[in-house]
This record gives sequence, C-alpha cells and structure tokens, in this order.
Amino acid sequence: MDVLSVRNVYEDAERAINKKAAIGADVTIENFSDEAVNALDLLDDLDDVDKKTKNTLLKVGVDTEENNRSGSFLQVDQTNVFTNNSISDSIEVMGMAVAMDKYKWLEDYLWKVVKPDADKYTAKTALREKETETVSGYFVRSLPGTKEVMPVQACMFIGDEAVMQTAHNVIIAEENSELHLITGCATGDDIASAMHVGVSEMYLKPNSKITFTMVHNWAEQVEVRPRTGVKLMDDSTYINNYILTSPVSTIQSYPTAYCDGKNSRAIFQSIQGGKKDSIIDVGSRVLLNAPNAKGEVISRAVSQDESKIYSRGHLSGTVPGVKGHLECHGLVLSDDSMIYAVPELEASSANLEMSHEAAVGKISEDEINYLTSRGISEEDAESMIVRGFLNMDITGLPDELAAQTQMMIDMSVDGM
Repeated sequence: MDVLSVRNVYEDAERAINKKAAIGADVTIENFSDEAVNALDLLDDLDDVDKKTKNTLLKVGVDTEENNRSGSFLQVDQTNVFTNNSISDSIEVMGMAVAMDKYKWLEDYLWKVVKPDADKYTAKTALREKETETVSGYFVRSLPGTKEVMPVQACMFIGDEAVMQTAHNVIIAEENSELHLITGCATGDDIASAMHVGVSEMYLKPNSKITFTMVHNWAEQVEVRPRTGVKLMDDSTYINNYILTSPVSTIQSYPTAYCDGKNSRAIFQSIQGGKKDSIIDVGSRVLLNAPNAKGEVISRAVSQDESKIYSRGHLSGTVPGVKGHLECHGLVLSDDSMIYAVPELEASSANLEMSHEAAVGKISEDEINYLTSRGISEEDAESMIVRGFLNMDITGLPDELAAQTQMMIDMSVDGM
C-alpha cells in the first residue's frame, strides 16, 4: 500500500486495539501467543500431511489429494505451508504476501469492506501485518469471463497450543466470472486452547458470482472471531454457506454484504449446532443499496447440553424496489441450552418488500412417538428429526458441488 494508506490503516488499528466488539463475548487477546509458530513444515504436496491431519481436513471439506479442486491453500498457525496455483487456468491462488508483491493494485482492496478499527480483533490483525512485515491469509481471483465449476479449497489450521492465528483474505471475482470456494477451519487433536481471527474481504465485479462454503471444526476451548465484508456490483450474486456443529468456546461472526449494484443478490445460509457449553453468536447482514437488489438470510440452529446460540439476521433496504427475506428456525434439545433469535428488518425507503419468520421450539413428542411406533429407537428417531431439520437446499451451486456440500453437512451433523 502507499505510505499514506499504510499510515492511516495502522493509526486506525492502534486506536482500536482495546475496542470491544459490539456484540458477542469479550476475549482477552493477551492470553494467546503472538509468536509466528508453525506446527508443520512447508509441503511440496498437500497429501504429505499425516493421516490424522488428512482426516481432520477432510471433515472441513479439504481433500489432500485435490480431487475435483481448482486450487489449494493451507495455512498452519501463521505460515502458508502449501499453495497450488497450477490446477486451473481460470483461477489465481496465492498467499497474500505473494499477491501484494505481484499486484500493486491490490492495495485498492485492502481494508475497504472490513475496517481495521472495527474492533480489537481486526485491529490486532492489521497491526500484526505491520509487525511481521508480511501478510498471512490467501488471495483468490477468478479471471474475467471465466467460469470454473470446481472449487478452490483453503484451510486455516491451528497446530500449536495457545496460538492466536490471524489471516487477512481477499477474494475477487472479475467481470463475467464465476468462482467457488470451500474454506475449512480446524485444530489439531492435541490443541486445548487457541484463538482464530479471519478477516475476509470479497469483491464481485459486474455479472460475477461467488459461492463461499465455510466449515468450522474447532477444539472445545478455541475462541473464534471471523470478520467478513462483501461488496457486490451490478448483476452479481454471492452465496454463503456456513456450517458449525462441533463444540467451541465462543464464536462471534456477523458477515455483511453490501449490495451496491443493481440486480445484485446476496444469500446467506447457515447451520449451527451448539454442543457442551459453547457460546455461538452468528448472524448475517445484507444492505440493499441499489435498485432490484435482493437479500436472503436463512439459518437453522440446534442447541443441546449447556450451549447458547444467538442467531442474528439483519436486512436493510435503503432504496425503492429491493426485496429481502429473513428466516431463522431453532430446535432446543436440552433444558439447559438456549437459542435467542434476533431478526431485524430496516427500511429507509418506500416501495420495497422485506419479510421475516422466526421459530424456536423443541422436538414434537408426536414425531418421536410416530417413529418409535415403527420400531425406531427414541435416540435414532431424535437423530432423524434433527437431520431432517438441518437439511437445507443448497441454492445456486453446480450439482457436483452441491452434492459435496451436502456431504459435508452430513459429516458435520453425525453424532448430534
């Protein structure tokens, strides 16, 4: 970035280094290590990871054999240990440090839809870039006029104890292009406590499309703070699928899509499974700022044990002719767990259409009795009902990618 831009970013971050997030549980950043440790060596082949790590990565949609993939990226702790940019002629994949050195114009996209002073987590991420004189995270770009059906896979993996992992990712879909991305986040089996902050900025040029499927599989004492902003131009489409069904200490995420182009469309779909004493605060926001823009926020949440889930959604219509729908359904499986649905509709213009529906309840005794009367055990009956409840139509994906995404959902809800 140019000198002025760099100074402004770091000055903003310095001022926000103690700024708490507006929502969600507060985390003491100082409890986690600033050291750029790395539990894995650099890899010549993604399939060189050990068998245990392979299985962990597969659970979050990352295939170490790279079958049916258009590119791969793996960050372990703070180090990019593997990148494959040679699978597709339509897609560029590289570490952010490499991308910033290669493309000076990339500075026009840094810290534009996620601000460095949003809270102390974004501030820490920005300041770490200054301290290490490098950038962690990935850069993915689809070239103009291309349509790559196979997804890029990217993984953020924590392999060392008490690490604070930060990443700054930039994804760009150029004009008339299509890009699919599967990003998986996970920890090693022996990790008890760590923290992850992922800042992702996405830009969709006219008539482009991005599908972004994120699967989280964290250890029980990991603190997670994703920060995501999406900017949509004319006739562009963004589809976000988010899956979390493993225990986590706390997670707070509220990605925001700015539909600034006419006929743009943003869809957020999430599946949240609360286990043990997890505190999950996940939502999505769509700002409909251009004629004929459309937004959908759809979530399914299941709480059990002593978990707490805050399921948020916010649609804001600022010009005439926009449409939006918000849907939040929750299923409470334990008297000690909780789901708190927070749907918000905001209209600052006439002649628009926005709606919402929210429902939270328990499994119907009639449904359980119906299944058990046919020889199914009560435990299996409950599992079947939960699976059916979490089954979500994966909108807008190619058939093969939709099948892969559904497989990840099925793997994630095993044991719920």
